[in-house]
Formats: sequence, C-alpha cells, structure tokens
Amino acid sequence: MQPDSISTLPLWQAGLVLAPTLCAGAAALLARPGSSADTAWLWARVATAAAAVLSALLLVAVLSGHTGSGHGLRADAVGAVVMLLVSFVGWVIVRYSQPYLNGERQERHYVRWLMATLAAVSLVVATNHVLVLALAWAATSLALHRLLTFYGDRPAAVVAAHKKFIVGRMADLCMLAAAALLYLAFGTMHIDQITALAVATQRLPLAAQAAVLLVALAALLKCAQLPFHGWLIQVMEAPTPVSALLHAGVVNLGGFVLIRFAPLIAEVPAAQVLLVVAGTATAVLAALVMTTRISIKVMLAWSTTAQMGFMLMQCGLGLWGMALLHLVAHSLYKAHAFLGAGGAVRRALLVKLTPRAVAPGPLALAAGALVGLAMVLAAAAVFAQLLPGHGAVPPAVAVLAGIVALALVPLVNGQSLRLGGLWLPALGAGAFAVALAYFGLHAAASAWLMPYPAIAATPATAPTALWLGVALAFAALFLLQSLITVAPQGALTRWLYPWFYGGLFLDELFNRIAFGLWRPPGPVASAAALPSIDTSTSLDTTPTGARA
Repeated sequence: MQPDSISTLPLWQAGLVLAPTLCAGAAALLARPGSSADTAWLWARVATAAAAVLSALLLVAVLSGHTGSGHGLRADAVGAVVMLLVSFVGWVIVRYSQPYLNGERQERHYVRWLMATLAAVSLVVATNHVLVLALAWAATSLALHRLLTFYGDRPAAVVAAHKKFIVGRMADLCMLAAAALLYLAFGTMHIDQITALAVATQRLPLAAQAAVLLVALAALLKCAQLPFHGWLIQVMEAPTPVSALLHAGVVNLGGFVLIRFAPLIAEVPAAQVLLVVAGTATAVLAALVMTTRISIKVMLAWSTTAQMGFMLMQCGLGLWGMALLHLVAHSLYKAHAFLGAGGAVRRALLVKLTPRAVAPGPLALAAGALVGLAMVLAAAAVFAQLLPGHGAVPPAVAVLAGIVALALVPLVNGQSLRLGGLWLPALGAGAFAVALAYFGLHAAASAWLMPYPAIAATPATAPTALWLGVALAFAALFLLQSLITVAPQGALTRWLYPWFYGGLFLDELFNRIAFGLWRPPGPVASAAALPSIDTSTSLDTTPTGARA
C-alpha cells in the first residue's frame, strides 16, 4: 500500500510550480526560424522576468504553509528556493547575454537553446516523478550541449563538449536504471511516496540500494568530480554567459537531486562513502590545482569542481541543510564571478601593483591553525549553551567549521603587517565568528527544512570514519599548502607543481579511454589528445610562489 502525500497540491499552486518551465519553454518555441533576434530577446526577457516573479510567489505560498504534491509536481521549501534561484539567475544571464552577443550570426539559435536549458532545469526542480526528473536532467545536458558548441568551428570547443556529452550520457543511463529499480522496489515513481516508503521500511530492498548507488554516481558524473572533471575545465570556448549558466545552475543540480532522495541515501552506507570519498578527494585536489592557474576563467572552473566536491561531501555526511545553503551561495557567487570576469582581471592587475605582504613562517601558520581550531571548539561550546534544546553540535558540522576556520589562516596571515602585528587576535576573532555563524546557519537551515520529509527523516549524523577521514584530508591539505607557502622554491614544491598543474593527469587517462571508444565528431577528431592543462597560459613549470 502506498502512503498518502503530504497534502494534495491545488491546481493554482501546481500552475505556480510549472509556470517557470512553461515560460522558458514558450520563449524557446517563439525563437523559431524566421523570427528576428530582437523579437527572440524580447520574449526571453519577458519569460525570465515572469518566471522570477512567479517563483517568488511560489516561495511565499510555501512559507505560508501551502506545501504538497500532485499532478506529478512538488511544492516544498527545497524546490521553491531552488526554483527562485534558477529563475533569478536565468533572468540575469538573459539580460547580460543580449549586449554580449549583439551582432553574432547565431543570436536566435543562442536564445532558443538558452531558454530550452532553463526550461529543462526548471522541470527537474518542479517534478515529483523519478522518470520525468531523469529525462529532464538529460534534456538539460542536451540543450546545454548546443550552447557549448555555439562556436562550432573551434576544435577545442567541440572536443570539450564531446567529453561533456559522453559523461552526461553515462549519468543519464545511471538515472534511467535507478528509476526502473526504484519502481521495481516500491511500485511507484512518485518521489514523495518513495521517500515515505523508505522511511517506513526497516531495510531497503536490494533494488532500492542499487538505485541509490546509481543516483549518487549520476550526481558525481554531472557535478564533474574526479576523474570526470576535464570537460568542465575545458569548455571555456563557449560564450561567458554560458559558462555562468553552467557553473551557477546546471552543474549544481546534482546536489538538488541528492537532497530529493535524502532518506534513501541515509539508508545506504555505500552511497554515503562514495559521496564523501569522491567529494573530499575532488575538493582537495582541485584546491591544489587551482593555485597553479593564471587564467581567471580556468581558476573559476577548478573552483567550481572543488565546491561541487565539498557540496557532495556534505550530502554524504547527511548535512542536507548546509548542502542546500552551499548550493544557493555557490550559484550566486559563480554567476557574479563569471559575468564579472573582466573586472576580476583588472583587480588582479591592481593586486600586482601593490606591495606584497611578507610570507608567513611555519610558526605563524602553526599558531594560526591552533588558534583557529581552538576557536571552533569554543564556538561549539557557546552555541550549545545558547541553544540548549538543540543539543551538542554534530561532529561532522564541527569538522566543516574547522575547515572554514583553517581557510582563514593564510588570509589573515597575509594581512598581518597591515594589522599592525595583531593578526593572531584578529584570526581568533574571525575564526570564532565564522564557526559560530556556521553552526547557526546549520541549525537555521535544519529547522527551516524540517517540514520537508526528506530532511526531517534523515539524521544529521555520519559514521565516525567518514567525518574523521574528511578532517584528516583537509588537515593534510592545509599542511601541504603551508609547506608550499613557507618554501615556494623548495624541492618539494618544484616536484609537486607539474603534477598539480596537470591535475595528476587524470583527464589524459579519461581522454584515452573515452575517445578510444567514441572519438569527437567531424574534422576535429584529431584533437582527441588535447591536453587537459590550461592551454591559455604558457607551459612554464615554475611554481607560482617562485614566479612571484
């Protein structure tokens, strides 16, 4: 017997949930052959503005208590927030794109596939049906492919898009197989019914466990985790607003899908381990590779890979509220970063003209790390006293707060001279404030998402081995970065630099396997061996610190 839904979704609210998809889809259809580019842009602006307004109304309705499912759609806090995020980012990208692409021969083509991508993303967020979600996620990738190959005469663009196409189809096969297995296990494809049945079941059927593993694998593939990350780094031949759309919206969908299936993931330890191990490894390696890059857009791409790893790691640890906040914050930040990439270049030039701060020594770094970690423990104790009903801070949350505190060490150390030697107290105050805010955000997000069954039914705890492994991995990252900072011209730095610059050459291995099975199309097939390193810069293997 299938459980009842939270509440029946009234027709007016179902219209609000589906409205962004219909608006974007209508604009894509109106950008038909024969119509002018100006007309296509007009409909795109109207559609995205209407979608943003209607998404805001949906969020207001959800916060007023109008949640439920029906007509194959779902209205809840998670979906409403992400829908408003997608609609807002889409509106910003459309407004940016029109002057950016003014005079391009394929303007109408761009508008059509941009709006088709936004429609598919909105449907992923709106649907309550596993098969529709899988098909809409696949449609998102296929529509985006047409944008990534906007400059189809550029071999690098075609090769990178082909790699994205291969990875995307692998993920789509995983999702379709997961949909079939979930139906076999629960007799329904409605997500709310599947999650309710999973909560009521003491042990998930083997088919459901296999489906959860496939969903986790699909998220890793779609979120460009190692070793399937190369396409995300190399799609820089696409127009800048396409990069903003990809990094701010499309690549984040993996986290949203995992949140939708949170109760199932909590019941499958293998899926948790997969997400934590892959996410942590990707975040650590991408953080190291990013320090070797010069190109602004390539640095941002590696940053996205690292941030997606961190988000998936949060999902594996059961910190669903923090994963959602991370998704929203990263989307807004990356949209701004890519659309303002030109300003970033100017700021980088100004930084080169300013006097460099003295590099901190090993004692300063060690003292900063100890102070930061001590302040995290102090903030955890204060937080437990401020909210006695909330209980102790989960160890996984404390570990993530410690990671954030360690990230402050080089930032404050680098400004120590300007702080008049008061960098250690400043670091302590900053670490304490950041940790306390992190704990507060976690509590607020968890409380706000409690009406959502997938969050309420999932404990915010993780096996000790998982959060301990995360702590050790990021402690090793801090130690390695500290050694490179202290001795930028040392033997260790010079030995490691080529490996980090090449991303451990994992993408080359993927190229050989993937292109051996399916070569890039057309006359650019000979470009299959394109390197995954940043070809927009010289191949100087001098460490960054040594060049400085």
